[in-house]
Amino acid sequence: MAISSLSRLGVPLSGNQSASNQGLLMPKLAYRFRVLFQNFGVSKPTTELTKQVITAGRPQPDFEQITLDVYNSRIKLAGKPKWNPITVKIRDDVNGSVSKLVGEQLQKQFDFFEQASAASGIDYKFVTQIEILDGGNGTFEPTILETFELDGCYLSKAEYKELDYSKSDALDISLSIEYDNAIQVNTAGVPNGIGVNVGRTIRSLATG
Repeated sequence: MAISSLSRLGVPLSGNQSASNQGLLMPKLAYRFRVLFQNFGVSKPTTELTKQVITAGRPQPDFEQITLDVYNSRIKLAGKPKWNPITVKIRDDVNGSVSKLVGEQLQKQFDFFEQASAASGIDYKFVTQIEILDGGNGTFEPTILETFELDGCYLSKAEYKELDYSKSDALDISLSIEYDNAIQVNTAGVPNGIGVNVGRTIRSLATG
């Protein structure tokens, strides 16, 4: 009787943790994604940015550390969280569509001609959506496996790639994006992961 060796390629588990012949789960792939921008720049639509994206970072939460010194020991607690900026690299097309949108967004944040700044954050902040896809295309529309929605975004830096006679590379613009918060949602658009409701536990005796 033929026995499939593929069922042996997973990590063996003991007890009732999982089926003994469970294989590996299919991973999300790094190249199956798209990035959408809402309220970015002034010109519509902003899909030219989406079509020209080369690489995109994913949100990275970072907790400040609180250290309590007690007698012979130290106790470490999680302090305020912060979101590290992400970088999105976009090809600079010959029609100037990308550079125009990027320039408009920078101008919304600060008018470099008149040397005037925006009155408030709502005047220039935008929303970034990073969608992980399943590989579908054409007749088979892609399924969104997961979305990171970044709210309160603005450009902290726009790096225009240098010109070089010795290279044949395509020019790109690297955008550093700061944001106030990020929520992770599943296929149905429901928070799943970062942002999901796990309840807030309060012990009867509050200690470190």
